[in-house]
Amino acid sequence: MTAPDRALWIDGRIARGPEAALSLFDRGARDGEGLFETLRVEGGQPHRWRRHLERLVVSAAELGFPVPPSPSVLAAALEEVLAANRLSDAAARITVTRGIPGGRPTRTGCWIEAEPLAARLWRGTRSGQASAVISRRAFAPGSLARHKTTSRLAYHLAREEARAAGADETLLVDGADLVLEGSTSNLFAVVGGEVVTPPVALGILPGIVRAQVLALCVRLGIPTRERAIPRSELAVADEVFVTNSIQQVVPLVAIDGGAVPSRTLGARLREIYREHESRSA
Repeated sequence: MTAPDRALWIDGRIARGPEAALSLFDRGARDGEGLFETLRVEGGQPHRWRRHLERLVVSAAELGFPVPPSPSVLAAALEEVLAANRLSDAAARITVTRGIPGGRPTRTGCWIEAEPLAARLWRGTRSGQASAVISRRAFAPGSLARHKTTSRLAYHLAREEARAAGADETLLVDGADLVLEGSTSNLFAVVGGEVVTPPVALGILPGIVRAQVLALCVRLGIPTRERAIPRSELAVADEVFVTNSIQQVVPLVAIDGGAVPSRTLGARLREIYREHESRSA
């Protein structure tokens, strides 16, 4: 199978197709020791650029990674990738690895890639008819789940459950039957007029759109709380919506084939979020 004919920036240069390769001695390739950020680009402008880089740098420091390339280097590299692929609206990804051991100083491996934004939007995001399934496997986040590591097998297996069911997302539930997050998203529910979302303390990813939605709710005077959500409560929620940097805010119309009663508040937050992002870009 041939490599995609896409241009990537890798370790300081633009490479295309099979030339975009990572050394097998790099710990990212050998052992999945990497971190990444995925961000939405519209009109050539990356959304929440500073927040994504802050999260990347903080995770790298906490996990003992070598220092990633500077923000100015990464910004210039992203511009190169967008230009090389003739993209204005894109889903971009920055990946850094722990590099090849033994060098002094050890340097991160780093690459940036981008693909058309439309290709990464869920069918339900485009149609307004997004649905989810609940994973059949109990999920144990572990101590690293709050970092965006490249060790994604458990999340990808969950994602395959959604694909097999013709859904957009899979919701993860732990051994105590608490709903945590989606395989690629954070989760919100509207219960009794209150917006609730699982707390980061449960091991979920502190999503950038999640934080912005919480702030919007506070600003709009919408009752909001971070607390555990039992699976049984999700089944009787008035609304359920998920968030991530590419899809933004996505109200769900169905979970496991059962209709979610309303999308009113989720749709309102989606539009306000989009307006805010368009003004900030």
